Amino acid sequence: MSAVMDNSVPLSPSVADSVTTGTPSPMKQNKNALMDALFKNLTRLFAFLVFILLAAILVSLIYGSRESLAKYGLSFLWLNDWDPVNSNYGAVVPIIGTLLTSAIALIIAVPVSFGIAIFLTELSPTWLRRPLGTAVEMLAAIPSIIYGMWGLFVFVPVFQQYVQPFLIATLGSLPVIGGIFAGPPFGIGIFTAGLILSIMIIPFIAAVMRDVFELVPAMLKESAYGLGSTTWEVMWRVVLPYTKSGVIGGIMLGLGRALGETMAVTFVIGNAFKWSGSLFSPGNSIASALANEFNEAGGIQKSALLELGLILFLITTIVLALAKMLLVRLSASEGKKT
Repeated sequence: MSAVMDNSVPLSPSVADSVTTGTPSPMKQNKNALMDALFKNLTRLFAFLVFILLAAILVSLIYGSRESLAKYGLSFLWLNDWDPVNSNYGAVVPIIGTLLTSAIALIIAVPVSFGIAIFLTELSPTWLRRPLGTAVEMLAAIPSIIYGMWGLFVFVPVFQQYVQPFLIATLGSLPVIGGIFAGPPFGIGIFTAGLILSIMIIPFIAAVMRDVFELVPAMLKESAYGLGSTTWEVMWRVVLPYTKSGVIGGIMLGLGRALGETMAVTFVIGNAFKWSGSLFSPGNSIASALANEFNEAGGIQKSALLELGLILFLITTIVLALAKMLLVRLSASEGKKT
């Protein structure tokens, strides 16, 4: 009778316990703990990298604009001269141009985007919803220089020949607001830049509104419809209160795009550092001024341009902070109601 030899290697107690109990071995536990610590610290580094980049940008802008800050101080904000020959610079025209074009863009884009989002989520036939949504997303993907070229070569001639003369004749003689619609029909100007910006930011705001509207539970809307509410009442009393944070976020996204837009505005705003007070006259924005002059600037002019960049950075930060404060107040008021 042949003997069967057992060649198996005996397991160590720790490995044997892990096999019988299902718990990982100490070596594997140490490896998992090391990987967890590495992952935690790596993600923490990525998070703090955002603050580091913001601080680096802010410090570089302040350092680069120190000469202009020392020469003009706060008066740089309301001086309206921009004379490279005599080295006199002021930021009031670019600041006004930036704020006005962004405001015009929002006034036009927000209701249009709201209507697009309502149609896509509530009224559109199923067969049209996908291609129309894709078209909106494609508008967001068009480069800004294409918008600028289309605005300059297609929109501006039509606007100058047909729309501006009508608006000047209709609104230019009014006692209070007539001044902002007065002047010759140049085609280019503050108002034109605002219109082009509105076309550019509509896809962003509409896409965000559509996405947040789709998050509303169907039961809420169906209950409102069951009580006899119209589509407008459902959107105003049910959907908007439920999605107000997302809607405000989409509007702020569009505003951020409008404040920093460069190429499209440069094509149609006129790039003039003198503004007559009319929306139809040429003007300037901070971004377009930087794009036009920074490459050839030096000395105090470069410092003034960097201070313009610092002002734009601060404007964007203030707008974002105000949006956050608005969201906090809305959330607090909603909590009191409930």
